[in-house]
This record gives sequence, structure tokens and C-alpha cells, in this order.
Amino acid sequence: MLRALHCQAVDRPPVWMMRQAGRTLPEYRAVRKEHDFLTVMKTPELACEVTLQPVRRFDVDAAILFSDILNIPEAMGQGLNYPPGGPRLDPVIATAADVTKLRPVEPAQDLAYVGGALNLLRQALGDEKALLGFAGAPFTLACYMVEGGGTRRFSKIKPFLSCQPEAAADLLNRLADAVIAHLRYQLASGADAVQLFDTWAGELGAEDYARWAQPVNERILEEVSEDGPILLYLRNGGHLFDQSLDCAARGFALDWRVDLARAAGLLGAMDPPRCVQGNLDPIGLFAPAADIRDRVQRMHRAVGGQTGHIFNLGHGLVPDTPIEGIETFVQSVFELSGSP
Repeated sequence: MLRALHCQAVDRPPVWMMRQAGRTLPEYRAVRKEHDFLTVMKTPELACEVTLQPVRRFDVDAAILFSDILNIPEAMGQGLNYPPGGPRLDPVIATAADVTKLRPVEPAQDLAYVGGALNLLRQALGDEKALLGFAGAPFTLACYMVEGGGTRRFSKIKPFLSCQPEAAADLLNRLADAVIAHLRYQLASGADAVQLFDTWAGELGAEDYARWAQPVNERILEEVSEDGPILLYLRNGGHLFDQSLDCAARGFALDWRVDLARAAGLLGAMDPPRCVQGNLDPIGLFAPAADIRDRVQRMHRAVGGQTGHIFNLGHGLVPDTPIEGIETFVQSVFELSGSP
């Protein structure tokens, strides 16, 4: 995993899956019958166990910490809970005064459970598997904080940007500070690499992304890369890919809407070359085994033997993904050689 991330030669491409820690596995659901989501996330022993479950079952090349991007808004002072239907944050951010009430994040205090889980995982994984941490990007976090939860309309955050630009800039910069501190804390606590998830980046046009999200993302990537490798993920961000390349990301995680061959060509030609990660549509794991194997082989050919390719999905596993589909995907990658 780490050799591929640095575009070094590998015997075969590495593989892991976003949202592999939980949701799909019966052993995860058994843990959740006994403990609610926040308890699992905030109890290092439980978070460690859930993180290791897909590594044990599928032998993937990297473990990604079981956590949630909304732990940063909670650490900044918003209440966080998970009722049926998705997360809720309260009170919502609606004014400049609300932004000024947010607390700076001290990860070793506010997010100590993250460090505790990573320490346990580092011991459990040894040098055999890579350990990944992550955080949400400022714009994505701001969406939840202003909307009060998940949304399909973005009818509060977009007017917040345009009608209260100074408050919006203040919020995004405060979030960038928190994300930088959080990711650095994860790297210091045992993570080999981290990923910045801008899940809602694709809801912005290129001009708005360049104004609001790109500057804070680039600041995070630049500062965190001093401590360890960092991947950037822009969901539904195919229209933003080219303008995002000039940054300090060690690699780019792609969703399935981005042309893998073109992306790999652009990233491989950079100096130094950058890693490309992705990008199977998660629903592709519902397909027959032969189709999954064929898709893996076509993805491998698409990168043209580029050493810096990490097999992954274009977004996270969905809860009802067939276990057989996951097994076929991972095993098909295991059967590949370093060159197509």
C-alpha cells in the first residue's frame, strides 16, 4: 500500500475499500447490537475491533480507522447524535456569531479516543498492513453544520456562502485549522497515511469550488503532507479534477465518474508522479463474479501498468453489499501482477 502510494514498484496493486470498517459485515452488526454508533466510535477497543474485522475477513492491504468525519464539529461544540435517518447536529450554524462560538480543537484532549484506537491498531497490525486515518474537508463539514445534518438540497449552506461570505470564510478557515490538527494527530498516533474526504465538493461548480473549498483544502494538504502522505477525495468531482492537481496531495482518490485511464496518465506524468486510487462503482459489487473480475482486469489495463495505483471503490460500501462480491473484488486484485 505505502509503496504504491509513493509510486514505487509493487508485485501487484494493493486494495482496500472505503467504508470497509463496518456496515456490510455480520460481525460488525453483532457489535452494533450491543453498542450504539457513538459508543463504538469513542471506545478505542471497540473501534479497533471493528476496524480489524474486514482485514481479518478479506486480507485487504490497509485498515482504515472506524470513526466519523463529524467528530470535528462535535469537538468544536455542536451536539451530535445519530437518530434514524442520519446524523443530526445542534445548534445549527446560521450566523457569524454562531461561528465565533465554535471552540478550537485540541485533538489530544478532544479526540483522544481516536489516538487510543490508532495506538491499538498499530500494535495489532504491526508492519504487515497499512493503517489509514481520515477527516472530512471543511466544505463538507460546513454542509452538515449549517444544514444541521445530511441534505439533498443544500438550501442553507449555499445561501450562507453567498449571503454571509465573511462568516462562511471564517467557518471554513476554523474548520481547516481543526482538520490539520486532527490529521497530524492521527499520523503521530500511528496512521501511515490519511485521506481528506470532500464528500460534497461535487455540489459546487468549478468557480465556487475555487473560491470556497479549494484554498482551504490546499492549505490542509500542504501542511499535513509535512507529517505524512495524504490522499484527496472529491466525490462527484470529475469537473474539478484538473483544477485540483496543483496541490500537495500524494495521491487522488477518484469516484467512478472520473475516467481512470486519463486520470492515471495525468498523475503519472507529474513530477513527482502521484498515486491514483479507485474507482469501481460500489454497486458494481452486486454484479456476477465474472463481471467483477472483468471490471478489475479492465481497470488494471486502464492504468497501463502504472506503479502508483491503489484499487478501491468510487465511494463507500453500501450496507447490503453481497459479501461474495467483496470477496471476488479483493481476490481478483490479488491475482493481478504488477503490470497488465
